[in-house]
Amino acid sequence: MKLLFFTLFLLSLIFSSSFTTLAAAKPPPTGPAPTPTPIPASCGALCKARCAKAGIQKRCLNFCGICCSKCNCVPSGTYGNKSECPCYRDMLNSKGKPKCP
Repeated sequence: MKLLFFTLFLLSLIFSSSFTTLAAAKPPPTGPAPTPTPIPASCGALCKARCAKAGIQKRCLNFCGICCSKCNCVPSGTYGNKSECPCYRDMLNSKGKPKCP
């Protein structure tokens, strides 16, 4: 009886390992990798002014650059004034919070 359970256990291990290797062997994606959206030169200076007082400069500049490239505007000042650029103001992240600094 123990021998039967042991052999069934070994067979289940062998089959399960063969299925996981088949599932893990996916073909490589076709086509070129997506390229990042280039940030216009005018956004650099605007975002640098916007993020001057930010605690985490790199993150602020990154998100500001993304928002500026999509909206073609950045609100004045280091905080607030988002009514100057409605696209910038209304852009949300995946959690429903404002994306643009």
